[in-house]
Amino acid sequence: MKRRYIIVISLLAISTLLATFSFITRPGDEFQFHENLSAYKFFEGALRNLQPAEGVIPYDLNTPLFSNYAEKLRFIKLPQGKKAAYQEKEIFDLPVGTILIKNFYYYNDFRKPEKGRKIIETRLLAHRHDGWATYQYIWNEEQTEAVFEPIGDAIIVSYIDNKGKKITAPYVIPNQNQCKGCHAQGNTLLPIGLAARHLNGDYQYSDGKQNQLKYWSQHNMIDLPNSAVPANANWQDKKFSLEERARAYLDINCGFCHNEKGPANTSGLFLDIHNNSPIALGINKTPVAAGRGSGDMQFDIVPGNPTKSILIYRMTSNDPGIAMPEIGREQVHKEGVALISEWIRKMK
Repeated sequence: MKRRYIIVISLLAISTLLATFSFITRPGDEFQFHENLSAYKFFEGALRNLQPAEGVIPYDLNTPLFSNYAEKLRFIKLPQGKKAAYQEKEIFDLPVGTILIKNFYYYNDFRKPEKGRKIIETRLLAHRHDGWATYQYIWNEEQTEAVFEPIGDAIIVSYIDNKGKKITAPYVIPNQNQCKGCHAQGNTLLPIGLAARHLNGDYQYSDGKQNQLKYWSQHNMIDLPNSAVPANANWQDKKFSLEERARAYLDINCGFCHNEKGPANTSGLFLDIHNNSPIALGINKTPVAAGRGSGDMQFDIVPGNPTKSILIYRMTSNDPGIAMPEIGREQVHKEGVALISEWIRKMK
C-alpha cells in the first residue's frame, strides 16, 4: 500500500511537471522560455544596469500603477518587422511574439538615487500563439541574475524613503495565478497599461525627450491616426485639474477590473476613465456585496465626506479581506489616498 501511495504521488508530480513545461515551451511559439533572465539578452553589459539591447524599447505610463512604492523600468520588445495596432480606447493589439518587460526595484535611499538600488523582480508578459502568458523572475542578492519562479515569494524590503525615514515592509512577488487576478478580462489575459491614454506622454530617451507614441510611430512600431490621441493626466502634475488627476489614478489602479467588461463588473462600480455615470462611479451608490469590506458604511463615495466613503476605507486597509486592490500591494499608498480623499471632499 505504501509503495502504491508513493507511485501515485510520483505520477502526480510528473504530470504537474509536464503540464508546467507544456505551458512554458510549445512548438511554433515566437516566445522561447529561459530559466534565467540573462538568457533572453534583453539587456547589454552587466544585467543589473538594465541597459536595453537593440529592439528593446523603454516606456512609461502617464500615471503608473502603485506597487508598494517600488520604482519600475518598463520595456517592450516587438517581433522584428511587426507593429502594434492602434486602438483609441482599448489596449493596443500587440502582435504574437511581443514581450513586455517590467522590472521592480527600490532605491537604497530615495533622496539619493546615486547610492544605488536593489532590483527585486522582473515580470515578463509574453504574447504567445495561445494568448498572453506571465513569467516571474526573482533577482539574487548579488544582482547578477534573476531566475524564473512560478510560485512567487514573500519577502521583506528595506529602504529610506524620500522623507528620510527607514522603511521595512512586506513585499509579495505574485505567483502565476495571482498575475491572472490582475490581468484577466474574462478568460483572456491582457496587458494593463498598453493603451493610448496611458502612453501618450513624453519619455526621456537616451537621445532626448520625446512623445512616446510619436517615437513609436517614427520607429515603425505603430501607425497613429490623424485624429487626436487621448491622454490621461499625470496624477502628480498639478497643471491638470483635481478631477483629471483623480480619474487617471483610479483608471490605472482600479479601472482594469472595475469596468463593464472587467472581472469586477458585477459590482456595478466602474472606475475606468470612460465611465461618466455618477452612480456607476460610486457616488451615493450602495455596494452590491461588499461584506465586511464596506466597514458598515452605506455608500461607495459620499460627496464631501471621504471618511464615510467605502472607497477610501478599502484603499486605507491592508486587511486581505478588505484592501483594494486585492493583490499587488502590501502598503497603503498615502499620497494616492490623499488625492482621492481631496477629490471626494470637494465633490458637491
